[in-house]
Amino acid sequence: MHTSRPTRPTRPTRSLAVPGVVSAAVFLSACGSMSMTPAFNQSNLPPTIQVPAGHKVAMETVGKGDITYECRDKANAAGQTEWVFVGPDAKLWDRSGKQVGKYYGPPATWESNDGSKLTATQLAVAPSGPTSLPFQLVKANPATGSGAMTGVTYIQRVALQGGVAPAAVPCTPASKGQKQVVQYQADYIFWKAS
Repeated sequence: MHTSRPTRPTRPTRSLAVPGVVSAAVFLSACGSMSMTPAFNQSNLPPTIQVPAGHKVAMETVGKGDITYECRDKANAAGQTEWVFVGPDAKLWDRSGKQVGKYYGPPATWESNDGSKLTATQLAVAPSGPTSLPFQLVKANPATGSGAMTGVTYIQRVALQGGVAPAAVPCTPASKGQKQVVQYQADYIFWKAS
């Protein structure tokens, strides 16, 4: 005995399937764009701060913390004083807001939570704004320890907010030796050879 199965109408199935496919595509596209972080672009930075060709971004961090200044004699200016940069004390955060390291000194040291760390030699600075530290490019010294800092060749300091020497507190011969702490924030972009 042969029975035939009834066939389903194809039109309603198609009309339901197409919106489902479109909805899934839109959802996946939206998810993809939410998780995509645009690559760091250094083209808007002063040329002296740009990392040379042959390197790629290995890590982007946001440093938030303090910079200490001390009132000292001005170099080559007898009887004059000025606020002198002593060192930073900041935490390094990744773009998702997770603490991944710290930045401290002297000497200026970038340390990853995995224990790897490095110091660097300043190559160039350029003005970033009247109330912010300058842009900076440093060449990394070989890292100690094994981890995120291993193989870093350059570090850029960009996207600066604050950190300049205190303006509201005068540095005079009578106040030599006094220290002032100011808050700052900066992006530290770590580069490795590509």
